[in-house]
Amino acid sequence: MYPGNHARTNPDKPAVVMADTGDVLTYAQLEERSIRLAHVLRGEGLERGGHVALIATNGPDVFVTYWAALRSGLYITAVNHHLSVAEAAYIVDDCGAEVLVVSADRAELAEGLADRTPKIRRRLAYGGGVAGHDSYEDALAAASTEEPADQPAGVDMLYSSGTTGRPKGIQPALPDRQVHEPGDTMLAVFGPLFRFDEHTVYYSPAPTYHAAPLRFGGMVLATGGTLVLSAGFEAQDALRVISEHAVTHSQWVPTMFVRMLKLGESVRSSYDVSTMEVAIHAAAPCPVDVKASMMDWWGPVLWEYYSSTEANGVTLISPQEWLEHPGSVGQSKLGVIHICDPDDDGRELATGEIGTIYFERPQRPFEYHHDAEKTAEAQHPAHENWTTTGDVGYLDEDGFLYLTDRKAFMIISGGVNIYPQEIENCMTMHPAVYDVAVIGIPDREMGEQVKAVVQLAEGHEGTDALADELIEHVRASIARYKAPRSVDFTDELPRTATGKLVKGELRKRYTQDSSLSAGV
Repeated sequence: MYPGNHARTNPDKPAVVMADTGDVLTYAQLEERSIRLAHVLRGEGLERGGHVALIATNGPDVFVTYWAALRSGLYITAVNHHLSVAEAAYIVDDCGAEVLVVSADRAELAEGLADRTPKIRRRLAYGGGVAGHDSYEDALAAASTEEPADQPAGVDMLYSSGTTGRPKGIQPALPDRQVHEPGDTMLAVFGPLFRFDEHTVYYSPAPTYHAAPLRFGGMVLATGGTLVLSAGFEAQDALRVISEHAVTHSQWVPTMFVRMLKLGESVRSSYDVSTMEVAIHAAAPCPVDVKASMMDWWGPVLWEYYSSTEANGVTLISPQEWLEHPGSVGQSKLGVIHICDPDDDGRELATGEIGTIYFERPQRPFEYHHDAEKTAEAQHPAHENWTTTGDVGYLDEDGFLYLTDRKAFMIISGGVNIYPQEIENCMTMHPAVYDVAVIGIPDREMGEQVKAVVQLAEGHEGTDALADELIEHVRASIARYKAPRSVDFTDELPRTATGKLVKGELRKRYTQDSSLSAGV
């Protein structure tokens, strides 16, 4: 399915609604504008397998561009608009895009790319003028509204968030079908499970340059629902959107839950969230007490999945299953899970043992663009079709997966493996903690020691006494050797817009400045 079906049967239905402004894009408008843009792209010589890049804030024309590419057999790369000029230029150039579409509110970034992206032969800007860019609206107005006879399906090619290094393009194979024909694997997995249909009102406060907001928005439009977007996330405003738009489906990351839970009870109770049927969350493990508190508030509507931009596998857990397996991210719905020893030629481990998570698929589902070495690193040493993104976890006796952390974040202190996520989960709901990251810092005796870096909640002061209190708080809940040896306080922690901690950046503060590294 794709939006053209719904444009014919229900043309005036809102396809995309901007919660901040009230702007509406109907299915008829989405269909016509994406057809026009598809003709523009073909007019620039883009054929099946060609590439278009998008740098834009959340808005309806993100999905016009998305569907124009998907109905033209093209790859589309949505670029993080918060990146520096050099970082964005790397992605636009690396992906091989020949057309770049930008929103005018990112004019400074777009203009800075002109001399750094020589492969681009057509630059289009919407929402206002941008130097060196043609008018997107003028280009669409001059294009045909006739639906092309041949509409091979395209696909997104997104880049890793770069939390542990330079971002890499994740290039799936192009689908071998027409855009209106069935065969979308993710839609086949998630559509029936989450009951996406024409009655769905789906709210996404996250930026659409990330995989889940873009792909799930596409799924909602493919099944005829209404996609409600906002410019960004703010806890109380998110509750207002749910109430005003009678949202039935939504997607979140755990940090958003924490922010909403820390609103006053009188604020939370003043908004109607009873229309919510499915609240999806992913991107990072959710602390058990946070999820339990959300279930107490919203009811048993929280569905969790575990996947990645690579989409090499998917697990899913329903609210009822989670209550029976708290802390799990579910059983596999796409691919067979194998837990393997990272230090013993990938030997498969027994139930309950912690190791690297691999998904087995009939064929390797992706490759890293221009990086055969990284593609090879993602494969199991003995099985080419078993792939990993570096996450660590274990399976219980019922086949439910539990995430421990990323291999790259593991702390080795005195020869013992310590997983920061467990400590962060313990600290996150302490009333003094607004945000927390746990990292390993150099230690001459132990190799590494555990440090917590805390962003304080309003009204709290970073004192030695509070640091001691937080350390004791951890020791009261988990093994003492895992507790932080020290706590630092900071004004802000580096996170992506989807809530992932950029620990590589945080670690640099301690490895580059020896005065911050205890025991060195």
